Amino acid sequence: MTDRLSDRVSTTTLGVVTTPAALPRPRVRRPALAAYALLLPSGVFLLAFTYWPVLRVVLDALTERAFGGATHWGFGNYARLFADVHFATAVRNNLVYAIGTIIPSLTLALLFALALRESTRLSGILRTLIVLPLLIPLVAAASLFIFIFLPSAGLLDYYLARFGAAETNWLGNPSLALGSIIAITVWTNTGYYMLFFLAGLAGVPQDLLDAAKIDGAHAVQRFLRITLPLLGPTLAFVLIIALLNVLTQVDHVIVMTQGGPSDTTSLLLYYIYQQAHQNYDIGLASAATVVSVGFLFALSIVSLRTLERGIHYET
Repeated sequence: MTDRLSDRVSTTTLGVVTTPAALPRPRVRRPALAAYALLLPSGVFLLAFTYWPVLRVVLDALTERAFGGATHWGFGNYARLFADVHFATAVRNNLVYAIGTIIPSLTLALLFALALRESTRLSGILRTLIVLPLLIPLVAAASLFIFIFLPSAGLLDYYLARFGAAETNWLGNPSLALGSIIAITVWTNTGYYMLFFLAGLAGVPQDLLDAAKIDGAHAVQRFLRITLPLLGPTLAFVLIIALLNVLTQVDHVIVMTQGGPSDTTSLLLYYIYQQAHQNYDIGLASAATVVSVGFLFALSIVSLRTLERGIHYET
């Protein structure tokens, strides 16, 4: 009996009786090993195929390899890069390519989205036709356009000849080759950007447009004062995607022109491809990659912040 009482009553302090069973026992929280085990394969692949290649490119850009195989650290690859005339030509071509593809493709995509905003049978068919180039791989589209641009026997020259136009070498003429590359890019990307604008237009309140229409605002005023500001987040996102495509799309250049004629269609990514896989100059290719990605990142940040100044976010 005495032992049971001693078990129940352990201490008596200031008239308060506490028992060991009433005292809270601290729980030791162990990490969720199952969650870490599930994330481990993704983490390994992320490190192996994303972060390690990025680190390797940065290290290769700072590594100078001499003729005898000796290597040392420095910025010699960057010095050779900025002194290379072909790199300057690729930068100039990429700027022209960016202006010639981003502005027309975004403008056409927005116009198509506005025209096909209503869901009808006809608009559904037209949307499918506009988005159809997105389903065609860029290599296949480039092969198709080679047949279209073929001198004298191509589809474009065949129809232009009916209007009395002379035979044109679209891909062999230095003044027309880059424009031909721009044309295929606009044809491929317009439908892709239109999908984002259609999604953005779905979030524009119809009540605001109806109220503005009742107040006497015409279509252009409703677009400039209501639709376009509310499309700000979508426009900023699509612009970043377009900038990425300008730097990463190079399949059509390899298939159609291989940078020619006379480097008129040599873009930055094709220049990197040439240095790495044709000239086996890994240091120069890595330096060009770092410069290109850094410039693209800075341009994306500036463009995004510039657009965000006039963006209206709904809450």
